[in-house]
Amino acid sequence: MIPPVFTYAKDSAAVTTLLGTNPVRFWPYSSAPHADNAASQSPYALWQLIYGLAENNLSSLPEADNPGIQVDCYGTSATQARNVLLALRDAFEPHGYVTGYNGEFREDVTGLYRASFTVEFWEYRNP
Repeated sequence: MIPPVFTYAKDSAAVTTLLGTNPVRFWPYSSAPHADNAASQSPYALWQLIYGLAENNLSSLPEADNPGIQVDCYGTSATQARNVLLALRDAFEPHGYVTGYNGEFREDVTGLYRASFTVEFWEYRNP
């Protein structure tokens, strides 16, 4: 049900140019850098499953799931956060569909800028 978003990100040269390679600073939301050192880790991005549904039908079990992944991109400037968003968007679009741009803001605690988007995938259960 969860698409291999980390693999899509690490396989993109544009993403690793911005987010590094060891490690690639693209984490599940629960692995976010702690607020007191977030700026030193930027730019970085987080992802999380925010919704999903099975492709239900009457004649058999679902053959696919349609998860929605929210991606939050952080940087020390709005431009940096937007550049991360664009690189990740381009890495995901061969595999999924951007369904929304979720806005931008600057966090009070870290001072970092955030740009966010949502991407949906079709994950087939038995390819």
